[in-house]
Amino acid sequence: MQMNLIEDLKWRHACKAMNGNKVPQEKIDEILEAIRLAPTSLGLQVYKVFVIENKAIREQIYAEACPQQPVIGCSHLLVFAARTEVAAKDYDTYFGIMQSSRNKNDEYIANYRAKIEGFVNDKVGANQPHWLVCQTYIGLGVACVAAANQRVDSVPIEGFSREKMDQVLGLKDKGYKSTVLLPLGY
Repeated sequence: MQMNLIEDLKWRHACKAMNGNKVPQEKIDEILEAIRLAPTSLGLQVYKVFVIENKAIREQIYAEACPQQPVIGCSHLLVFAARTEVAAKDYDTYFGIMQSSRNKNDEYIANYRAKIEGFVNDKVGANQPHWLVCQTYIGLGVACVAAANQRVDSVPIEGFSREKMDQVLGLKDKGYKSTVLLPLGY
């Protein structure tokens, strides 16, 4: 099936209420794969998407962090969460993938890693928390387009208590903070 981007974008709208019907797992998998393939600054993917399908957890999120109907009416709630900092393991993962998939030698990897770490530390510096949050919005945009391509309704939500969301999902202990929600459903 060839994707017609403009038709998909014309189909898409911010769905303000969802009926609880289940989105097939294959469609969710396609959306998640699109997010995984989304471009990010420097190629580092310093965010994670938590997929909340469990109705009891979605009801807790609704009650404590985000009293908006799509949170409980959706099939799957995507919680985009930014890393709280770029850690050595983020670089290790990124450069490990680069080395294995692009057959780069150790010297190339070491030099490129130093350049990237220098940019994040020197140029991004004190703005790192903001920069990390911005990366999640790249994935969010791709997710909205992918959902439209799968004819799955979605609505980005920023109006929620991030502190409460982080508590409900235990994100602080995992090194993440919630940034934006994307309910998926019909």
